[in-house]
Amino acid sequence: MVRALLSGNEAVAEGALAAGCNFFAGYPITPSSEIMHYMARELPKRGGSFIQAEDELAAINMVIGASWAGARAMTATSGPGFSLMQEGLGYAIMTETPLVIVNVMRAGPATGQATKAAQGDLMQARWGRHGDQMIPVLAPSSPQEAYDLTIEAFAIAEELRTPVVVLSDEFIAHGREVVELREKVEIPSRRKPRDPSEPPFGSPDPRIAPPMPPLGEGYYVIVTGSTHNEYGYRDVHSFETHFRLVKRLVDKIRLNVDKLFRYEVLGDDDAEVAIVCFGSVSRSAKQALRMLRSRGVRAKLLRLVTLWPMNDEVVRRELRSAKTIVVPEMNLGQLIYDVQRLAREDSRIVAVNKVGGGIPIYPSEIVEAALGGSR
Repeated sequence: MVRALLSGNEAVAEGALAAGCNFFAGYPITPSSEIMHYMARELPKRGGSFIQAEDELAAINMVIGASWAGARAMTATSGPGFSLMQEGLGYAIMTETPLVIVNVMRAGPATGQATKAAQGDLMQARWGRHGDQMIPVLAPSSPQEAYDLTIEAFAIAEELRTPVVVLSDEFIAHGREVVELREKVEIPSRRKPRDPSEPPFGSPDPRIAPPMPPLGEGYYVIVTGSTHNEYGYRDVHSFETHFRLVKRLVDKIRLNVDKLFRYEVLGDDDAEVAIVCFGSVSRSAKQALRMLRSRGVRAKLLRLVTLWPMNDEVVRRELRSAKTIVVPEMNLGQLIYDVQRLAREDSRIVAVNKVGGGIPIYPSEIVEAALGGSR
């Protein structure tokens, strides 16, 4: 195990390289640019390819094409760039293209505050594309997790033939901590069809993605963003074809929720006060938990590492004893909608919202909300 002092952005790049990423296309945008800089320097040394695209529209489509050519491909961006990538991301979902997108969140909307941290892209990461679709979204809370979850994102993308979003933020991206780098990462080979006649867009088990035939290796492949049957042939009229396709694309994520959903629980099992959080705010939330328990308050913390798909059963179980639930977010309230949906009806749910100016949510603010809400 190698220990290195890295920023969150550098840790993302190291995680991608460890996972076998050999293609990166992107466009520089604060606060994600260091990922691109790192990959531009390191990828060519390792036999990979790096392209600075003319914009984010081009970048996401280059990544899609590289993946179909057999590469482990990724891009990284922030709010405005993530918005531009949504159509391409929808195309990647429809064509079952494995890739990784890292979105380092900043204060928006529009240009907003390019150098200031925020968590306003949670709903966009889940629902930013039109149509029925679902993709995994992972949220690190430290440079170490930025490294680990980037590796995990590539594994999920390959196994389920899906885009995966790693949702970081400026605090994590530019925070610098010691990161333990793995000496070896198991990199499974991409599953290919056993013979050219095997359908590239159909699977008898909805939990398992079909094998992916790479272009240029003798397989006859039709890749289209239009509705298509199991062999890729367009069918833009049939109810049966469209329903079967879209339901399978959603089911391969939804039915694997037990495998995909990662979370952390700290504190008392019978807690009267619960804190639900994700990302960099979790660091303040953990200190708030310690402060509450030092005062004799039975309290717990539920940190969501996987933001989508949501395991409703797990969240309900962890919140079942809580009379007061505090939801700190660097936005005006997005995760709180899930908490309101899944908490007990008699629980008091308290939002702690702060966004802009690079001002974090402090532990004392979470404690104040918790104690005020439990009186």
